[in-house]
Amino acid sequence: MLIDYQKVNIYQQDNLILKDVDFKVDEGEFIYIIGKVGSGKSSLLKTFYCELDIINDEAEKVEVLGRDLKILKRKGIPALRKEMGIIFQDFQLLHDRTVYSNLKFVLKATDWKDKQEIDQRIDDVLNAVGMIEKKRSMPHELSGGEQQRIAIARALLNQPKIIIADEPTGNLDPETATNIVNLLKDITLQGTAVVMSTHNIPMLDRFPGIVYRCKDAEINDVTSEYNKLKVSEEED
Repeated sequence: MLIDYQKVNIYQQDNLILKDVDFKVDEGEFIYIIGKVGSGKSSLLKTFYCELDIINDEAEKVEVLGRDLKILKRKGIPALRKEMGIIFQDFQLLHDRTVYSNLKFVLKATDWKDKQEIDQRIDDVLNAVGMIEKKRSMPHELSGGEQQRIAIARALLNQPKIIIADEPTGNLDPETATNIVNLLKDITLQGTAVVMSTHNIPMLDRFPGIVYRCKDAEINDVTSEYNKLKVSEEED
């Protein structure tokens, strides 16, 4: 089990955002988290990589990649994050350097030292997302979809066990968004799990997965509701 939350409460400062969270992720799973803005989707994702702390000690289980988050020390967080890929809606590329330099920066920061190995890994991930020809481009020379592909390549660098994606298609046109979700879905075929928050409800029908809904400070598995496309006003 890559993520195992049992009866976890999630707070923003003193505000209870989600209560009694039961949430599990296993290898190769493709998981959507849906819900209105402010329902707790991003807060939940942030707890996985310790951007938001779990501050209650009453949870039955709070494990991510084998670590108990209730007792994980701050110095242990970089090693945890190294086993993850994190993708943001706004890409968060470094705009003063090329695609190659963006990816090299991450590898250097995670203790890669051999230049030949670094170059090979960068080529590997760029080929995986169909962007090898953009290796020497600057981010501003790329479309939104191309920048998001680079962000996915960056997330793949350290061969993560799980990818956390917060609204990865939120700034993209429908065709590009479809291509990005298709790419993320393909990644799960290699055993990497993907957890993504989204407002793009039609994607749930096009690319089926496990579906959790955040609503009224609770999160529930609603996968059975989305075996067929079902768009309701609450997700619009």
